[in-house]
Amino acid sequence: MDAKGYSVDSKDVDAAYHTLELSSTDELGDATQVDDARLLRKLDWTLMPLMFMSYFLQYSDKTLINYAAVMGLIEDTKMPENGFSHLAIAFYCTFFLFEPIQAFCLQKFPVAKWLGANVICFGVLMCLNCVCRSYAPLMALRILLGVFESVTAPALNLLTTMFYKRHEQVVRTGYWYQGTSIGPAVSSLVAYGFVHWADSAPNASFKPWQVLYLLYGLVTIVTGILVILFLPDNPMKSRFTHEEKLAIVERLRENNGIENKHFKWPQFKETVADPRTWFLSAIVMSTNVPNGAVSSFSSIIIQNFGYDTYQTLLLNLPAAAISFASVWLATWWAGRYNGRGIAIIALVVPTLIGGALMAWLHPNNKAGLLAGYYLTGTVGSSLPLMYSWIGANLNAIVLMSFCVGNVIGPETFQAKDAPQYIPAKITIVAVLSAAVVLVIALDLLYIRENKARQHIGEVDMPTNFEFMDLTDNQNRNFRYLL
Repeated sequence: MDAKGYSVDSKDVDAAYHTLELSSTDELGDATQVDDARLLRKLDWTLMPLMFMSYFLQYSDKTLINYAAVMGLIEDTKMPENGFSHLAIAFYCTFFLFEPIQAFCLQKFPVAKWLGANVICFGVLMCLNCVCRSYAPLMALRILLGVFESVTAPALNLLTTMFYKRHEQVVRTGYWYQGTSIGPAVSSLVAYGFVHWADSAPNASFKPWQVLYLLYGLVTIVTGILVILFLPDNPMKSRFTHEEKLAIVERLRENNGIENKHFKWPQFKETVADPRTWFLSAIVMSTNVPNGAVSSFSSIIIQNFGYDTYQTLLLNLPAAAISFASVWLATWWAGRYNGRGIAIIALVVPTLIGGALMAWLHPNNKAGLLAGYYLTGTVGSSLPLMYSWIGANLNAIVLMSFCVGNVIGPETFQAKDAPQYIPAKITIVAVLSAAVVLVIALDLLYIRENKARQHIGEVDMPTNFEFMDLTDNQNRNFRYLL
């Protein structure tokens, strides 16, 4: 029992608590001499490249089917009607089912090692796609892909919260999340090159989409090995010097903890009883209905505007550029001005307009329809803002909501509605209108709670309380980011 009346059990406190308790006064003094700007740069160069590559490949691998679809995959595997939609849905169904299991594994095993092992596994699955000759094995691999890829976002989110201050997290989340904008650009160019290669070698035993899968699979396996070898599991187990480790821990006091491997039912009950949890869930779900549809069907959507395969692959590039700019601007603005809610609304509105243009413009207005499609690329950039808003505590619930949205999205694209898919585009407008209302409501709830805590003032807390793994309600000095 702490002097202030807080129970301090060795299995309950944060991992960093013991590091501070076992450090001498001299060691803590040496930690204060570490240059913070230099340490932050070292953190970025140690973490960000491998975190970016993990998310870049996770996103690229799951959306590679989008490019393979216009490279002959549908015809070569004799895909049934609505089979493409079912492939997209199958991935997110298993993603949904295994999200809580993966969250449990992240709590029990070293985060980076578990992430790397899963990256290797979904790299192997990508390689196996290249030998699929029919729809059934393609579906089986798609189902398994959802199992292993479901760990990537929660693992990266955990690592971000364990190494960076709260106001730094949104920008760093934006760094590794740029894999979703750079991924489509790289995939489009690589696919374009392979289509040209296939035209110059029409008798090649491997089809261009098969080579595409094999290449990405091999790169993914190598990346997974590098993650296991070089990405640290937490600050205390990193390759930083002892003084730097202590400095990292000290600079993260404001985060209300670094890592705790002990599951606590009271904290779980508090989370599910908080209405803000379900506001976050609903926002993620609604914004990912259009995201799931567009990310899976982007090439098919563009091709149905009247463009050939070559044009379709190249016309994906401006969408990637818009996504890149959206992620960069939104995360920079939210980090600098503490305004995640406003930034999310600013990203939702262009997609809402884009959905309206695609739904109600005349089918012959190719330029207008293409502009509408490009505008839909902004909504996916709201996800890193949500990741940084939830921190580590709501990973499983919010990512399961992400899956639900991505399951609903592809399901709105029915073969009977081809080639315009008007019901799907109207759905985009409807769900995003609801998302704007939900974001405003959640922001107001956070503002009200912060004002109530500010009115009470600072509460006297025990030494190192920041690392006792207290909940938001237990730590009344905690303030919510907006």
